[in-house]
Amino acid sequence: MAQVIKKATRESFGMALCELAKTNKDIIVFDADLAAATKTGIFKKEFPDRFFDCGIAEGNMVGVAAGMAAAGKIPVAASFAMFATGRAFEQIRNSVAYPHLNVKIAGSHAGISTGEDGATHQCLEDIGIMRTIPGMVILNPADHYEMMAATKAAIEYKGPVYIRLGRLAIDSFNDPDTYTFELGKGITLHEGNDVAVIATGLVVNEALKAVKELEAEGINARLINIHTIKPIDRDIIIKAAKETGRIITVEEHNVIGGLGDAVCDVVSAECPVKVTKIGVNDRFGYSGPALELLDKFGLTQPHIAKVVRDVVKEDK
Repeated sequence: MAQVIKKATRESFGMALCELAKTNKDIIVFDADLAAATKTGIFKKEFPDRFFDCGIAEGNMVGVAAGMAAAGKIPVAASFAMFATGRAFEQIRNSVAYPHLNVKIAGSHAGISTGEDGATHQCLEDIGIMRTIPGMVILNPADHYEMMAATKAAIEYKGPVYIRLGRLAIDSFNDPDTYTFELGKGITLHEGNDVAVIATGLVVNEALKAVKELEAEGINARLINIHTIKPIDRDIIIKAAKETGRIITVEEHNVIGGLGDAVCDVVSAECPVKVTKIGVNDRFGYSGPALELLDKFGLTQPHIAKVVRDVVKEDK
């Protein structure tokens, strides 16, 4: 049994960058005056000569990162997801993605679990924004071990990558001895043919708890972890649609533009089935304790299990 590590994926990201930078001298890090929060401060402490604080100016930071990528470096540009993808959208689109430069954008404090920082900082649109940019790879790892592996894959990939980082410390569920990360490939965590639950990021563990609870009730739900939103694993989604006939998506993101829409794009073209989306229903968040907010917005085990029960009952 693997050791359960309770850690925010932002911290796992900072740790992974440090490990990778020990053998890869081209990795450099830029931050927007938020190193303590994004955990790039871990990298700064170890490699102060390869860390640059650009201040509260994300557009400029991404532009500088693009220049360093053009010079052969592997720059990581980090800020809160709201500012990394919102404030710097034009620079990401025109200076990074259009020339397909090797820049990694790290968006921390994404989702409703940003908690007390409130609606202005709880970015629920970042995946949708990044999905619209041609050639952008989007990663949303679910726990410590997956973030460590995803960061390595992002650094090794030649081209622009957006990595979503969470603020809330969560328990790991992957086993590092058996876990394999492959860019663009989903992972089946639980077998079942009654319904397919497709989840991403922090809420994957909540969905895993829910399907295990349901198994004891005689409901066999398949659970798929989609850590790569773009390019999405079409094969695993189509297979689930054909074999279960019903899909439920779970994401800590607006139901518009995120995982749910990405899954709908696939099934509507390849194997039309009914899709139910669990996420934030086109609204802003508000300030409050992270765990209470997740529960309030229906992103925890009890609500996920209830939706699955309702869907299975409806289909009988």
